Amino acid sequence: MGIDDISKKAQEFLKDERVTKALKSEQAEGASDKILDGIAAAADKATGGRYRDQIDGAKDSADKKIGNE
Repeated sequence: MGIDDISKKAQEFLKDERVTKALKSEQAEGASDKILDGIAAAADKATGGRYRDQIDGAKDSADKKIGNE
């Protein structure tokens, strides 16, 4: 199985109505928020807070694309 096969299967999986519903659920929103908050905190710590505004902007942008809010 090559990368093209995996990509096609992933696309089929994501088109399933049950998967789409699950990804838009409150539970998925909570999980994505928790992950994004953790990544942002780690990036902020690694940069000593120098890029906090940019990190927060990137986190907010990613949250709009991933979550349901």
